[in-house]
Amino acid sequence: MRVSILTREYPPTIYGGAGVHVAQLVPQLRKFIDIDVQCMGEPREGATAHEENYPAGANAALRVFGADLSMVAALPEDIDVVHSHTWYANLAGHLAGLFRDIPHVVSAHSLEPDRPWKAEQLGGGYAMSSWAERTAYNGADAVIAVSEGMKKGILAAYPELEADKIHVVLNGIDPEEFKPDHGTDICEQIGMDTTKPSVVFVGRITRQKGLVHLVRAAQHLDPETQLILLAGAPDTPEIAEEFNQAFADLKAARGGGVVWVQEMLPRASVRQVMSNATVFACPSIYEPLGIVNLEAMATETAVVASAVGGIPEVVVDGETGYLVDYDPAKAGDADYIANFEKTFGERINELTRNPELTDRFGTAGRQRCIDKFSWETIARQTVEVYQAAAARHAQRATKA
Repeated sequence: MRVSILTREYPPTIYGGAGVHVAQLVPQLRKFIDIDVQCMGEPREGATAHEENYPAGANAALRVFGADLSMVAALPEDIDVVHSHTWYANLAGHLAGLFRDIPHVVSAHSLEPDRPWKAEQLGGGYAMSSWAERTAYNGADAVIAVSEGMKKGILAAYPELEADKIHVVLNGIDPEEFKPDHGTDICEQIGMDTTKPSVVFVGRITRQKGLVHLVRAAQHLDPETQLILLAGAPDTPEIAEEFNQAFADLKAARGGGVVWVQEMLPRASVRQVMSNATVFACPSIYEPLGIVNLEAMATETAVVASAVGGIPEVVVDGETGYLVDYDPAKAGDADYIANFEKTFGERINELTRNPELTDRFGTAGRQRCIDKFSWETIARQTVEVYQAAAARHAQRATKA
């Protein structure tokens, strides 16, 4: 069997969980089957890259669609299955399946109907990304959900979808890449004092990741606890204004102990910062699974996270960290949000005040990563989904 992986992100250009997933999955899949990779962006080794530059100057979604068409045209002749990741490549997968009459498998890393704030970023392109995703899911021969929570989300977003073509295959972690690193050189470079309690966030400044809530929650942290943010540029001017105001308020209230690293650090540097953290914080308001929590757990760091999406399938409340309830339906309720932020801060304080407990949670978290989230197991399960998709496609062809 030869499969083409269609993705926007591929090493060395990775900025989100879907890119991490593809980067880790492809080498494991190659142990069992032949793999071709089609990605977007600059040329790179190990993949065929497609620039997002047509039509020039157009809305970002239109330029992604242009790259999708280029992917379809570039597929090798002997491909048996196409496997697309995120809406960026879903259209390419759907069209390739039609054009070549081969099975199309979709991996659901997120769902456009659950991310309405993206309209701020894409404008009318959000309607296009939503259309591409829905069309691809409905036309696919198999859909991979990265958690049971994501499976429920898919069926809620797309109730017309046949439930039997959804397969749950969890995201994974490489515990040899993400393991405890108690060096301090990177921490010292960014201004993190490893002799004091600290809470670390790693992620993008988007509404989805809930960083504004963590910054406000930090108003409730003990004075000696540091807040370390490894967070890139905000997605939109709106979220930038909201985050900058919250960050300025926090600095004014706390003075020192707040560090914001805006450039993207190498993964090895992130690993060291996570390893030296007392607590890793994940305040997401939407998260299909949350690979970043696995990365933190693999470095033996306790986690405090919002109980949304697939996060409860990763972080075990009271065993590897704490979960804080969050209801997206109450996002407009100021009192509810203020209480969520206060509770989040209190859970962090419980851990920073109890080193014995954080050590226990950290040890249990790493063991959970090793026991439950092996990439080789995930690759085997993914190949089984390809086989199921091929059988379904053949059955549909027979009926036709």
